[in-house]
Amino acid sequence: MIELKNLSKTFTAKSGDVEALKNISLTIPDGEIYGIIGMSGAGKSTLVRCINMLERPTEGSVLIDGKSMNDLSEAELRKERQKITMIFQDFNLLMQRNCLKNVCFPLELAGVKKSEAVKRATELLEIVGLSDKAKNYPAQLSGGQQQRVAIARALATHPKILLCDEATSALDPQTTHSILSLIRDVRDKLGLTVIVITHQMSVVEEICGRVAILNGGEVAEEGPVHEVFSAPKSEAAKRLVYPDGYSESLVPAPGEHFIRVVYNGAEVSKTPLIAQMAMDRNIAASIRSASTRSIGGKAYGNMLLSVTGDESLAEEAISYLREIPDIIAEEVKTNA
Repeated sequence: MIELKNLSKTFTAKSGDVEALKNISLTIPDGEIYGIIGMSGAGKSTLVRCINMLERPTEGSVLIDGKSMNDLSEAELRKERQKITMIFQDFNLLMQRNCLKNVCFPLELAGVKKSEAVKRATELLEIVGLSDKAKNYPAQLSGGQQQRVAIARALATHPKILLCDEATSALDPQTTHSILSLIRDVRDKLGLTVIVITHQMSVVEEICGRVAILNGGEVAEEGPVHEVFSAPKSEAAKRLVYPDGYSESLVPAPGEHFIRVVYNGAEVSKTPLIAQMAMDRNIAASIRSASTRSIGGKAYGNMLLSVTGDESLAEEAISYLREIPDIIAEEVKTNA
């Protein structure tokens, strides 16, 4: 188990102190794939570097299986870091070494015999689906293949925790999906705890069980992914989940009301929801933005509707929508 207790990190700059992290407390159970998401500058990378003590927290503590990382000497930290490995956006492979030797590298640093290192590296390249690329150099591989090598290298020292710092940001959607599937498979086979640092909502939705939303170095919201993304409560989470329909970006016309509809596994009807509402209640609504998808006959995502009339019309529309199972509806209040 990973426990972050009242974690804070302040950097000192010429212009003054910068609080990168402010009193963060999180608990990540063993075997979890845990997402940490936020906009640029939210403190995500600083947080992940504090977990493995590449950055020492200014205040607070990091406990792994009850052991305080803060209290370890540099020698003890080096030993513990063999259990906590990272993969990055830019892969960080050694270009002068082939794939096999890249995976062998952390084992060499750990003093493992060459024959044992080669055996372990060969096994890992098999796990990540690159056994036929052992003698290839990174420049001969695609981005997805390079990340697979990086994953194999990260697993070389039998880690318990895998930290993924924007690991799929440089990859196309199809390759991202394959890498996320690999990470999930590796977690299942090896019993790892995985922390995914990202700014991509789609990554968290696909692979994570729980998520923490960071904003300005603080945890704005935390919980199961399906709950946070279907009904975000904090302003920071709403900006991430509803980038096209956030209240600050909406300017209503006279008498216009905005209604956010969240699909959380609602049954897909043959008749579109907006048309059905018009037929049943004579309420006309237009779609301002939508991000929905159908999975197994169920709808997921969100939609922003616009209705024009008095407040009672918006209330009636919301009441109608809330009667439908697995749909959340709320009026979006604007500053206008």
